[in-house]
Amino acid sequence: MNTPCLQVIQISKSFPGVQALEEVSLELHSGEVVALMGANGAGKSTLIRLLAGATQCDGGAIWMDGQPVQLADPATALRAGIGVIHQEFFLVPQLSVLDNLFLGHHRPLGMISRRQESQSAREVFERLGISIDLEAICGQLSVAEQQMVEVAKCLLRRVRVLVLDEPTAALTPRESQRLLDFLRTLRAEGLAILYVSHRLEEVFQIADRIAVLRDGRMVAQGPASGWQRKPLIEAMVGRPLESEYPKEPAVIGNVLLRCRQLGRGNRVQDVSLELHEGEILGVAGLVGAGRTELARLLFGLDRHQTGSIELDGRPISLRGPKDAMRLGIGFLPEDRKKQGLILDHGLIENFSLPNLASFSRGGWMRRSEERQAYDQQQTALGWKPSAPRTPAKLLSGGNQQKLVLGKWIQRDPRVLILDEPTRGVDVGARVDVYRWIVRLAQSHCAILWISSDFEELIGMSDRIVVMHRGRIVSEILDPQEVSASDLLSAAVGADRGDRDG
Repeated sequence: MNTPCLQVIQISKSFPGVQALEEVSLELHSGEVVALMGANGAGKSTLIRLLAGATQCDGGAIWMDGQPVQLADPATALRAGIGVIHQEFFLVPQLSVLDNLFLGHHRPLGMISRRQESQSAREVFERLGISIDLEAICGQLSVAEQQMVEVAKCLLRRVRVLVLDEPTAALTPRESQRLLDFLRTLRAEGLAILYVSHRLEEVFQIADRIAVLRDGRMVAQGPASGWQRKPLIEAMVGRPLESEYPKEPAVIGNVLLRCRQLGRGNRVQDVSLELHEGEILGVAGLVGAGRTELARLLFGLDRHQTGSIELDGRPISLRGPKDAMRLGIGFLPEDRKKQGLILDHGLIENFSLPNLASFSRGGWMRRSEERQAYDQQQTALGWKPSAPRTPAKLLSGGNQQKLVLGKWIQRDPRVLILDEPTRGVDVGARVDVYRWIVRLAQSHCAILWISSDFEELIGMSDRIVVMHRGRIVSEILDPQEVSASDLLSAAVGADRGDRDG
């Protein structure tokens, strides 16, 4: 092939007590997509930050078009031709799309030509095949539209390398496919794309080559056509994998939780379902289908306006999460950073929050009992063995999710509601989470599992219900008899003649 557009040559980077990257080398050529894979903590984020100019390497070099470059800061990286789209968008939500697109641009003599900027912006969006109101306020756009604004920002800077970090984590399946189509167009135009994702199905769709990081080292690189799913996962986690979905035959007991004709506004409408002891009940649907809203009603975060909830055949009134917790209901929320953890607090403090009553006597905390319970769950679930007072924000996404799960397991819940429990979690940590959820079900806990990963639901559920526009529109009694496309068809309302889902 020709001279690489981007070369990372034996890059190393360390932080206090951590060797994040060690002599990592990687090449990107114009007109190709390279997928960068790795477990949480493998070094992917550090490499992205180096390419973005947000941090500098301790050793090694970065070359563009055969020449060394010094990426001292993000502005320098952009001028060198590297555009990075992070998981957290760098948009000013109060400003218009047009203002965000040209924020920070160098303008000759400081003059601003709104007409020229509007023309340039329209041309870029036409290239992407989408239509976005340039005067719309960014904070009012959908996640998918905001992402397209980020892509357009990079294209307006005429970048030659585009780095995307978990670009589909918050997108619907339809939006994800649309993004992949955009990337194919950009690849055909000659862009070099570094695609970072935990979603293997997308990687096999879009990638020309795959590079695998593990523990800060580049352990494998090769054409995507030469990889299969299981060996790729094993390369990422560094151990043999018996099964990606370690589901075991379930012993289903009596009905534990039942809701009848539950409703709140138009987000949850006339929902009736039963959840049995020892059962994993999957809930499928697209963003906005009402899945999270249903979970919030069942945990007492919101009050239902119609219908009823029963536990052990008796009606219950949930005035708030305290009532739900007292009855043995736990809830792992969709957004662990905002709703599941206090990021600036220590690991043991986060672990103890829903368990304070069991660690205290007469208003005094029994620190030895607290530490013993924390150590037991940390060992069992295997989140990174950091000092208990380490801020939760310093853990990787997979380890944060294990910490959130651990604090609920400590309560020995009768019902556990899981809302997107594996979002942003690498495949190795996913398998660990799966195993523990199976163990919970085997201990007669009833699991309500919400996920946008339909393959995951099929692999792990005993039964699946599909929601669309606040209602349950389908029930699958044997998940092994359906495919992800079957679930998607039901989720978009195709089974009801409703194609605009």
